[in-house]
Amino acid sequence: MRIYAGNLSYSMTSAELKAIFEEYGTVTSSEVIVDRNTNRSKGFGFVEMADETEAKSAIEGLDGKEVAGRNIKVSQARAKRYDSPLL
Repeated sequence: MRIYAGNLSYSMTSAELKAIFEEYGTVTSSEVIVDRNTNRSKGFGFVEMADETEAKSAIEGLDGKEVAGRNIKVSQARAKRYDSPLL
């Protein structure tokens, strides 16, 4: 299951994000999204967990939790939506 994590500290790394979610189970990937021009974090990221039960547990356990001085938002990620008429 792909999980959205928002309101992250701008100093958080993908490895730190992975470590937070590993308390709830096996993390297959984690990525903090960065601005390609400034290489600065955009304050959100995505985590992939193979086991759906572990993923739901992580969402329940981490949503609203204070991490690095910020209350993070955690939810199941939604699929990308493409609005371009060219696709």
